[in-house]
Amino acid sequence: MSQPPKKKSTLKIPSFTNNHFHSQHNLQKPKMAPVVDQASLDALSSQVDSCLAITSQLATTLGDIYKNPSSTFTAATTSTSTLDAVALSRDASNLAKAQATKISLLIINEPFTPSAITTVVRELAAGPVPAIAAAVQACDPALYTNVFRKEMAWRCQRLLKEIVELVSKIPKNGQVVAEKDRKGFSKQKGSLASTGLLWSAADDVVKLANIGVAGYFIQKINTWRDTLQDVLEELKEWSEQEPDAETDRSEAFSDDDDDDDIDDAQKLVDDLMNSQKTIPEDDPDGIRPRVESTLRRLRLTLHLYQAISKRRLSKLLQVLPSDTAADSDIPKRLDDASVILDRLPDNFSDLATQFYDLDNEGIDSGMSQCFADSSAAGESFSKNWQDETDEFSTWVEKFHAEMTKE
Repeated sequence: MSQPPKKKSTLKIPSFTNNHFHSQHNLQKPKMAPVVDQASLDALSSQVDSCLAITSQLATTLGDIYKNPSSTFTAATTSTSTLDAVALSRDASNLAKAQATKISLLIINEPFTPSAITTVVRELAAGPVPAIAAAVQACDPALYTNVFRKEMAWRCQRLLKEIVELVSKIPKNGQVVAEKDRKGFSKQKGSLASTGLLWSAADDVVKLANIGVAGYFIQKINTWRDTLQDVLEELKEWSEQEPDAETDRSEAFSDDDDDDDIDDAQKLVDDLMNSQKTIPEDDPDGIRPRVESTLRRLRLTLHLYQAISKRRLSKLLQVLPSDTAADSDIPKRLDDASVILDRLPDNFSDLATQFYDLDNEGIDSGMSQCFADSSAAGESFSKNWQDETDEFSTWVEKFHAEMTKE
């Protein structure tokens, strides 16, 4: 039987010539990074070095202001005297953050473009970097207080140092930052740790600018008050502890027969763990009345801190800083009062330690110092910012009487 004729396939098989093969092969080759000309790299290197030198020098200057916030600088008395220091610090920090972000992206993403990086670094060195320093120099203690200027100097110096850290990481070899060196805050996209630190430093400057002088002092006094509250609670808890009756008996009737107990290792451990002294039951030195007196005055001091924040500091927004504040004594009043308000928590903490040690002389001197400082702190805010007496002035008089009475 004859077979039916086979149908010819209509499928066309392409012919692969050598040229076609090489063409397909070339498409699969990895892309090579574009060659960067040496002139662009040299320009980038020069700009980076210049930015680092300027920023480092200004950071040192701000460090000097931080150490001595009452110091004045010639540059600050002329070109920066009319600047709004707070607003300038905020704007410059935001701009520095934005430009630093650009730099971070440019040095971790292909292709590496030295000309673009050079432009951003130049703008950073010419704009926000000197503006950040100028803001601190323009922060005149006669308008903003030494306390606020010191804090601004510290935060702005930290920001400049973080700028130095980031700029110093800009590659000068024409290649982006290696993947292994991108240990930043965003693992998915790749980033630099220095970028996150710079953002944090910039945000801290902006936060300070946003709350201003009044907000910063309120923040400080709340922190001091929290510390005083901790001291109060710890001292109160200690004062309520009862003396160990077993310990009192062993001390009162100790003799040579107790040698076996001394040799007991477990007893030594127990004694060590319970070594804090308590007020003796008979209280021969009159410790307890002094503890109660201290606790009462410590509570009054806590009320004072709260009242200062509400009755005085909250109203600073209306009077400080202002163009007419140059002849005002308000900044000096705040600086002087801050010295006392700052040391009171430490002094009360030291006094509590004297109680824990049952140190009679230390207790007496500590009480005198703490009560006198508390009274002085109240006097610092007796009059309002218009140098007039008011309802709070009357409260301060009563507070003073309570702190000084026997």
